[in-house]
Amino acid sequence: MTPTPKSPAPPLYAPFAHLTAPGSALYRRTMQTFLTAKERFAVHLRPEDVHAALPAGERPAELDAVVNALDSLVKWGNLRADPDTARVTAVEDFYRKRFVYQLTQAGEAAEEALSAYDEALGRRGALQAVALHDIVTQLRALLVLGAEELPDPAKTYLALDALTSRFATLAENARAFMGSLQRTIDLHDVEEEVFLAYKDRLIQYLERFIQDLITLGGRIAQLILELEDGDVIAPLLRTAAVREAADASPEDAEHAEREACARWTGRWDGLAAWFISRNGRESQARLLRGRALGAIPQLLAVVRSLNERRAGRSDRSADFRTLARWFAEAPDDDARHRLWRSAFGLYPSRHLTVDADTLATRMARPVPAATPWAEAEPLRISPQLRRTGSYERRGKPRKVEDRSEARRHLAEIAAKQAAETATARARLATDGATRLSALGELDPLAFGLFLQLLGDALATWRPGMTHTSATSNDGSMEIRLTALGDGTTAEVTTPGGTFRGPDHIVEIIDLTERDSRR
Repeated sequence: MTPTPKSPAPPLYAPFAHLTAPGSALYRRTMQTFLTAKERFAVHLRPEDVHAALPAGERPAELDAVVNALDSLVKWGNLRADPDTARVTAVEDFYRKRFVYQLTQAGEAAEEALSAYDEALGRRGALQAVALHDIVTQLRALLVLGAEELPDPAKTYLALDALTSRFATLAENARAFMGSLQRTIDLHDVEEEVFLAYKDRLIQYLERFIQDLITLGGRIAQLILELEDGDVIAPLLRTAAVREAADASPEDAEHAEREACARWTGRWDGLAAWFISRNGRESQARLLRGRALGAIPQLLAVVRSLNERRAGRSDRSADFRTLARWFAEAPDDDARHRLWRSAFGLYPSRHLTVDADTLATRMARPVPAATPWAEAEPLRISPQLRRTGSYERRGKPRKVEDRSEARRHLAEIAAKQAAETATARARLATDGATRLSALGELDPLAFGLFLQLLGDALATWRPGMTHTSATSNDGSMEIRLTALGDGTTAEVTTPGGTFRGPDHIVEIIDLTERDSRR
């Protein structure tokens, strides 16, 4: 019987050698054939099976090419060859080279890695507003579990696992989408016609996600703070770590719980840092909102540029290319010189200045216009003219202006504005929920801040809603608005007049004051 070919153990990363070997396309197709067969629960494949499964356009004409590819993959450790004894009908068949092939563990791992690589390169990502709703739901479930005296370990683990899984998907898809969006803005991976066709939907998509992020981002941050301030989340993380460590092997049991607890704590810290700004570092949600907001005018600028290009407006590069073509098509050098003078206006000059002495000299000794420069009288040029382009400096040189007073004045204005903004925030902040009509009189700065908050809250209002909340663009204020059904009208007095509208229950929170207390 022909023994199974023995070869030295392949190097650690030898299963990836077929990517750079000649004929790599055939190797990849062959490995994909084995993966497809594995999904159909086929263990072994013969060379004839592989040859028949290859696409018609990529199938070698001879079976020997497939056999050679299979032997190379065996040598690299992607496949394993076993003697094919099923088709032996005579003694001499034992001495023929007949093998069946199957995937090795290393070969399967290499294909999984390549599939993940191809998938990551082709992923465009998405801004998953639905994931924000799911995160709110899971955080509320954790609050309910934390209120129990003895939270159920299974429910706690499942809630935390669902939360982290949904958050990981949200963060990864947002990163991939913003990367693909930047490539779209640069027109690197999209045709111009395709971009112009779906630009409106893309901008609407961004605006809808920004609106959901403003609404739900503040709500998620509030739920995270409630879980942390009440010391609710720490016991839940320990409970999930204990349940996860329960299935650890005996040799890992000693430190499995500690490692699991560290992993869950790190996941929670990452979630909190994504939605809450701390220690002078902006949250990822705020950065994402800023990038999404900045992408909209960039997209509009690209659209404007494409429309101008399509309308026939040329840029400087196009003008120079056209001029170069005209130079190449000119019949002779005289035509090229005329084109040069017409395009750039660099005419030959005879005199830099014309004054009374120049005119007198010209009358006494006329110089023909065709006189070459080398034969004409030299022209004396002032060093000042050569250096600056002007015969003389007019007036005194400008003194270096001392701007320290202006900088001090600007610093005072900035400090005054910051103090006024802090005062306005303190004036608007309510001690719990109150009626909108109870806000009283507001100064212009506080009233402007109030209108911005009210506008952010009303922008998230939908038919049938009775309660909403929103945070300001800078994340310093939060407003919670609840509709009243009594039909009353609220009045807010300002120096410029009286603001009237339906009365609501309102709660305004100064988030900067709370962060400073923390």
